Amino acid sequence: MENELVNLTIDNQKITVKKGTTILQAAKQAGIDIPTLCFLKDINEVGDCRMCIVEVEGRKGFATSCIQTVEEGMVVHTHTPNVLEARHVILDLIISNHAKDCLTCTRSGNCELQSLAVKFNVLNVEFPGEMTKHKIDDLSPSIVRDFNKCILCRRCVAACKNVQKIGAIDCINRGFESCISTVGDHSLNDVNCTFCGQCIEACPTGALHEKETIDDVWVKLKDPDTYVIVQTAPGVRVALGEEFGMEIGTNVTKKMVTALKRLGFDKVFDTNTGADFTIMEEANEFVERFKNHDHLPMITSCSPGWVRYIEMNYPELLPHLSTCKSPHQMFGAILKSYYAKKEGIDPSKMYVVSVMPCIAKKFEAKREEMQNDGLYDVDNVITTRELSRMIKQANIEFEKLEDSEFDLPMGDATGAGAIFGTTGGVMEAALRTAQDTLTGKDLEKIDFEQVRGGDGIKRATVNIGGKTIKVVAASGLANAKEILEEIKKGKSDYQFVEIMACPGGCVMGGGQPIKSSRIRSRSRCKKTKS
Repeated sequence: MENELVNLTIDNQKITVKKGTTILQAAKQAGIDIPTLCFLKDINEVGDCRMCIVEVEGRKGFATSCIQTVEEGMVVHTHTPNVLEARHVILDLIISNHAKDCLTCTRSGNCELQSLAVKFNVLNVEFPGEMTKHKIDDLSPSIVRDFNKCILCRRCVAACKNVQKIGAIDCINRGFESCISTVGDHSLNDVNCTFCGQCIEACPTGALHEKETIDDVWVKLKDPDTYVIVQTAPGVRVALGEEFGMEIGTNVTKKMVTALKRLGFDKVFDTNTGADFTIMEEANEFVERFKNHDHLPMITSCSPGWVRYIEMNYPELLPHLSTCKSPHQMFGAILKSYYAKKEGIDPSKMYVVSVMPCIAKKFEAKREEMQNDGLYDVDNVITTRELSRMIKQANIEFEKLEDSEFDLPMGDATGAGAIFGTTGGVMEAALRTAQDTLTGKDLEKIDFEQVRGGDGIKRATVNIGGKTIKVVAASGLANAKEILEEIKKGKSDYQFVEIMACPGGCVMGGGQPIKSSRIRSRSRCKKTKS
C-alpha cells in the first residue's frame, strides 16, 4: 500500500516513515545527519561513493543509506566506530587520487570533499599511490574541465543525462583509468554540450567551473582610456547575497550597484532595460507572425543554451525561433550605437561587461553575428560567482555597503524585465505588450498567471483582443525536447512557445552560487517533469 507506514530505530530514536523511504531520508526527517558525497536528491541516488554507509543490526557489513529502503523493526546506527573508520578510509582513498591545490582552487571553501575531509579529520593521506593524470579541457568559451579534481561521483553525468537529457558526458575507460569525459574524449567545445552549466552546479569539487575572465575586466577597469560599462541581469541580484552569507533569495540590488561603482565601472546599468527592448521587439514580431500565420509557433530566443540546443538537434525548426537577440546582447548593441553617440563616446573605446547567471552567455557573446562594424555588442560576460570574487578581491565588505541606484538615462526599466529571470517570465512580458498592441488599449490586468509556476512545462490558453492563443512555457532541455517533438510531428497547436535551457529559468542558471547537496535537498528542486 502506498501509504503503509514502517517503524524503525535510528541512533536510539523511534521513527515512523512511509514504506519505500530510504534510510537517508528517514534519518533526515528525524534530524539525524548522514554525510553524502555522490548523492544529489532526485538526480543522482546511486550509492557510488559509500560515504553514507551505516550499520544495521543483524546484518553483516554496511548498508548504503541513500539507496537502502527501511524495513519494519530495523535498527540503524549512523556513527559507530566501525562506520567512522570506514568513512575515514573512503575519504583517504578519494583524496589520494585528487589534486592537492585546494588553496588556489576556485571551489576552495565551497567544496564538499574539502568539507568532509575537515569534518572527519583527514589531514594526511595514508594511501599515497599512483595518481591518474588528465589533460585540462579549456577550449570552450564557457566551461573548464579539470578532471584531476574529479572524484567520479557522476553527479555531473546525472545532471546532463537525467535532467537535461543531453548526455554530453559519461564515464569512459575502465578501472583505474576511468574518468568522466565525452565520446572520443573530445573537448566539450566539439560535442553536443549546450554550455548550460548544470554540470557545474552539480559538481561537488572544482572539476568543473566556468571559464573565468575577471582578469580581463580588471585590466580594462585600470585603463584610463577605456569607458567600462556593466549591466546586470535580474537573476543576479537575488543570488549574489548568498556568496556573502545572506539568506537564499535576498534581493541585494542596491548593494550590488554600490559594489560595482566601487569596483570602478564608469556606468552601472540594468539589463532589464535591454529586456524591455526585447519585449517590444518580440511581442511585435509575434503579432506579425500571428496575423500572417508565419512559422508558428514562434519560439523565444533569449536563452543561448537553448539556441545552441535547437541548432544542433532540430535545425529544421530554426525558422520558428524569434529573430530577437537576448536582452543583454540587445542592450550591448544599443550602448555601442545610440548611447555612445548621445554621450560622444567612441564605441571602440567602450567595453561592455554583462553580469549573468548563465555561462552559456559567454559563448553567446562571442558568436560572429553578435558584432557590428567589427565590435562585439558585449565584450565580456562574467557570472554571479565571478562578480562575488571581484568584490572579495577588492576587499569590499558587501553586507555593510550603502544603497545605490542604477545610473541614468539607461537605468530605468519596467517591471516586466524583472520577471525574465524565471520560467514563464519572457512569455508573460511579451503577452502583455502583444495584448496592448492588438487591442490598442492599456491593460486593466497585466498578469498572465497561467504561465507562472515551477512546473517544467506549463500549457495555457489566453485570450488577447478576442483571439484565442495557445501558449506553452518549458524550462530545462528535457522538457524542451518534448515540446520540439510535438512541433516536429505536427501534434502542436501552440502559437507561442517560451523555452529556457535551465530548469526553473535563468535564476537557476549555471553561473549562480553553488549549493551543497544538503542545501539543494531542502531548498531547491531540480526535477523538471511536467
